[in-house]
Amino acid sequence: MKAILCSRYGTADDLELRDLPEPEAGNGEVVVKVAAAALNFFDTLLIAGKYQIKPDFPFSPAAEFAGIVHAIGPGVTGFKPGDRVMSYAAYGAAREYYVQKAARLVKVPDNLDLDRAAGLSVTYGTTIHALKDRAKLKAGETLAVLGAAGGTGLAAIELGKLMGARVIACASSDDKCAFAKKHGADETVNYGTNDLRAELKRLGGANGIDVLYDPIGGSYAEPALRSMAWEGRYLVIGFAAGEIPKIPLNLVLLKGCDIVGVHWGAFVAREPAQEAANMSEIVRWCAEGKLSAHVHAVYPLSETAQALKDIAARKVMGKAIVKP
Repeated sequence: MKAILCSRYGTADDLELRDLPEPEAGNGEVVVKVAAAALNFFDTLLIAGKYQIKPDFPFSPAAEFAGIVHAIGPGVTGFKPGDRVMSYAAYGAAREYYVQKAARLVKVPDNLDLDRAAGLSVTYGTTIHALKDRAKLKAGETLAVLGAAGGTGLAAIELGKLMGARVIACASSDDKCAFAKKHGADETVNYGTNDLRAELKRLGGANGIDVLYDPIGGSYAEPALRSMAWEGRYLVIGFAAGEIPKIPLNLVLLKGCDIVGVHWGAFVAREPAQEAANMSEIVRWCAEGKLSAHVHAVYPLSETAQALKDIAARKVMGKAIVKP
């Protein structure tokens, strides 16, 4: 089988397309013929050795995938060859076949295409956990989303609207703001040309921002925090800006707000039943057309490096998909 491999830490250009033996399913495992694998920003960190997960070499990027069950191992029930499935893999899915534990697979309904299904786990899984489980977002509250045109940002806009919130989408260009507006944002802020703090203060009104969704970090964190409402919830999703912000904790005291960490990978491991319930809801909403699961572009497996470069350059709005 063909696989994209990282044999040493470096850049996307250091990745190699190689032939590997086709895998076999062990006890409780399923071999999936990968139809589509989704890439995320953290894949750029993973191959550079800058992510919290450090797999043994060689490894493949891509943490999520969708495909067709190819073979099942001993003890597997509920799946058969030909079933359409999706899953979260942590890493390793940029290849033609992937072996996954049967318990980690989710069936994909016939009315949901596999390209879109491949990109649901990380972005929408993270976001429903953040908004529902961690922030306990309520209908009528104001949700501000940083990095709103990226995969997690888009998920936050769409899920926020489904949960009844007023959504302010914040992004770095007019094109990205227009994209966010198209996907349901009530208001937008271009923080590439406008002062983020001033705009959030204006749009938040006298109350302020109830929930702030931040996958960016860096210099945007403090001005965003200053916009929070009393008893607001600031969700720490990630640090795509490349800098972990240093927060003046007196702001948290003065505003009576919470800074809430969102570690979806740990949640998956610690609370698998709740995660499964969340993903079932996401898949259903997507199949019903309530979530777009927007695919920015589809790349052949051989062009995985280019897909990662586009993600790193902030060119991707929605998801980047690679197809073996």
